[in-house]
Amino acid sequence: MALVRKVRGHDPEIGENTFLAENATIIGDVKIGENCSIWYNAVLRGDVNSIRIGNNTNIQDGAVIHTLYDGSKNPSQTHIGNYVSVGHNAIIHGAIIEDDCLIGMGSTILDNAVVGTGCIVAANALVLSRQKLEPFSVYAGVPAKKVKDVTPEQREEIIKRTARDYCTYASWYSENL
Repeated sequence: MALVRKVRGHDPEIGENTFLAENATIIGDVKIGENCSIWYNAVLRGDVNSIRIGNNTNIQDGAVIHTLYDGSKNPSQTHIGNYVSVGHNAIIHGAIIEDDCLIGMGSTILDNAVVGTGCIVAANALVLSRQKLEPFSVYAGVPAKKVKDVTPEQREEIIKRTARDYCTYASWYSENL
């Protein structure tokens, strides 16, 4: 069973039909929408500020989601929209990820960055603090730079398909309960 723990008076809220892997960790001020999946070794640590996750979003194995303390000079919260896929071992630290995005494996998105709707952040990219990513764009590199626009085909075949596939994968695990 996943570690779901109250911290600083905040109990995590988990939406209906959401899969939590047995060793996922969800702590504090975290709200997860419906039809989501939080995979193995993922950590969502809402101990110092809030984390919000929309519907049909997946946080894949080893991903870490955190924030900056609300009493710090530049506090941050993490907001992840609907139909977002956060790849294996990605780090999202106090950033906003709008709807319909794919965050590549091993990428890092730092405090107060905004990833616009429909973006693809390539594997191992580094999105800097306060960086604003143009909607429907592909960003890659260290630091991340726009490399091209996301085509309608990529939106359907990469972004939406991945989110739908992870809903299917999660359903396989609930069959064994």
